[in-house]
Amino acid sequence: MDKIKELTKGKAKSLFSTADNEKLVMHFSDDTSAFDGKKKEALLGKGAVNNQFNAFIMDHLAENGVETHHIEVLNSNDSLVWSLKMFPIECVIRNRASGSICRRLGTEDGLILENPLFEFFLKDDDLGDPLINDEHIISFGWATKEQIDEMKKLTYKVNSILTELFIKSNLILVDFKVEFGVCSQGKILLADEFTPDGCRLWDSETLKKMDKDRFRQGLGDVVESYHQVADRLGMNIIVD
Repeated sequence: MDKIKELTKGKAKSLFSTADNEKLVMHFSDDTSAFDGKKKEALLGKGAVNNQFNAFIMDHLAENGVETHHIEVLNSNDSLVWSLKMFPIECVIRNRASGSICRRLGTEDGLILENPLFEFFLKDDDLGDPLINDEHIISFGWATKEQIDEMKKLTYKVNSILTELFIKSNLILVDFKVEFGVCSQGKILLADEFTPDGCRLWDSETLKKMDKDRFRQGLGDVVESYHQVADRLGMNIIVD
C-alpha cells in the first residue's frame, strides 16, 4: 500500500493517505519529544521498534476483544490502519502514581493506587493537555455520554489485558494513555499507538524505568530499554 500524501505530522508519527479512502499509512519516525515538544531528539531505531511494538500490542488486544484501527505492518517503520474520526481526547489509566499526578497532588512516585484511576485529558499541546471531565466533554461537544462510557469501558479493558500481559514478562504497567476514533461503520476503535512512548513500564523487581521517562529524565539507553521490553514479550524487531 503506497503512501500518497502526508495528512498529519505529529511529534513522532505521520499519517499518509492511500489509494483506499478508508485506509491510511501510519509512519513511526525516530523523533522523540517531551514536555509538550520542549525537549526533542532523534533516537536511531526508535521508530522501527515502536511500529512493531504497537502492532504486537494491537494484535494482542484484538485477540482479546478490543477492536483497533491496526490492520497490518507494512515495513519496519510503517503500518496500515483504518481511517477514523478521532476524539480530541486522551484516556489515561494509572495503576501507580507517577508523572503529572505526583506534581498535581503531591503524591510519592510509585504509590500503588487502591483501584486503577481513570482520567480524561484534552489533546492540546499549546494548553498543556489539560485535565478535563465528562461534563467538559459533553458541554463542548467532543463526545456523547454513550461514547464517553464506551471509551471508559474499553480503556479499563485494555488495562486489564495488558497488566496481565506485562506482569508475565516481569514488568509493571504503571500508567498509559490511549486514544479512540469512530470508523465509517460508526464503531469506536482503539487508535493511535500503544508503545513505551505513551505508557510507563517498570521492571517488577528493580523498578527500573523502561519507557520514555528515560528520555524525559535524561537516564539514557532509551531505545535499548524499548528493545529489552520487546524481547521480554517475545517480539523479533526487524530494522530495514
